[in-house]
Amino acid sequence: MRILVHDYSGHPFQAQLSRELAYRGHDVVHSTCSAYVSGKGNLAEGTVAGLRFVTIGDRVVLDKGAYVRRLFKETRLGLELARQVRREKPDVAMLANLPIPTLVVAVSVLRTLRIPWVLWHQDITAVALKSFAAAGVSRLMGVAARVFERGERWSARRALAIVVIAESFVRVHREWGTADKVTVIPNWAPLDEIVPVPRVNAWSHEHGLTGVRTVLYSGTIGLKHNPVLLVRLAEKLREQGERVRLVVVNDGPAVPVIKEAAAARRVDLTLLPFQPYARLPEVLGAGDVLVVLLTADAGEFSVPSKTLSYLCAGRPVLGLMPADNLAAKLLRQAGSPVFAPEESSLSDAATWVRGVLNDPARAESLGKESRALAEREFALERCASRFEEILRAASRAAP
Repeated sequence: MRILVHDYSGHPFQAQLSRELAYRGHDVVHSTCSAYVSGKGNLAEGTVAGLRFVTIGDRVVLDKGAYVRRLFKETRLGLELARQVRREKPDVAMLANLPIPTLVVAVSVLRTLRIPWVLWHQDITAVALKSFAAAGVSRLMGVAARVFERGERWSARRALAIVVIAESFVRVHREWGTADKVTVIPNWAPLDEIVPVPRVNAWSHEHGLTGVRTVLYSGTIGLKHNPVLLVRLAEKLREQGERVRLVVVNDGPAVPVIKEAAAARRVDLTLLPFQPYARLPEVLGAGDVLVVLLTADAGEFSVPSKTLSYLCAGRPVLGLMPADNLAAKLLRQAGSPVFAPEESSLSDAATWVRGVLNDPARAESLGKESRALAEREFALERCASRFEEILRAASRAAP
């Protein structure tokens, strides 16, 4: 098959899937959006025959806070993706992580070109927007939630197949009338690319983190997160007599928020932009404890992929997230705790972190269990076979 996979975010495991499909003899074009700022996966072309990496948005600058301008730019990106699909002429396409305006435009063109496609549903955007509107994040959110829900539902109804990452998504697809074509395939992380490394490594030396106790967060921080909780956690540790360095690896709107909060609370902070993917094992290895954040409203319909990378890295992990989130369940299986993402939970969370920092044997055991769980759960071959079957069926069902 000639397959086009578009993952707007450029995350690691989507690229790994495209490599595996190419290994299996398919002609794969893996597309990402260069304008979207996040930690990227391995998007370099190597020795895999039949795999090419392409981008959209090379000349676009996205400002997440400028909602109207962002709407126009995301519509433009949909047109870019549509032109890319027209050029590549795939037998089947799979779309993941697209903003709703980009998705709707791309789907409209796919219909016109009669190209079958699969929706890889990573987040239900409309549900998230509704929760943000209820919280008063923006007056535009209420209008956007209603409009985007129609666009997201319309797109889902036109997909030949839908892959969702958690059982909780099925309820929404049942309401939309699309549950009959849904398959649940949980996300994973690349075991062969994100591997455990020593706590003292070249990256920790470069950034002055050797011999310093660290609480580390690496990944996107958006509306689904409360970044000040990271600062408050470090502050709680100090109040309990434990000084730590808060290390945050991120680009985006949370950066000034974290910087201001850390300065106001006199928290020792190392704030860095996203690092090259090849150095991610060193980055994660430099954390004595890795932290995952997710707000209560986003818990049911979002699974933070950074959790999966943390498990691969074999480090102790602290979850500040809803208890019913799929990633929270994985953390508990690895012996790591999950606390509610609220101020009232931070004292207990800090106490747990102190226990890990002062018990090297316990920290080592937690890290080993994290990696062991990842090796049990993140088998690429099984996931790739399921995707391959879905894509073949969609290709055969082309109108």
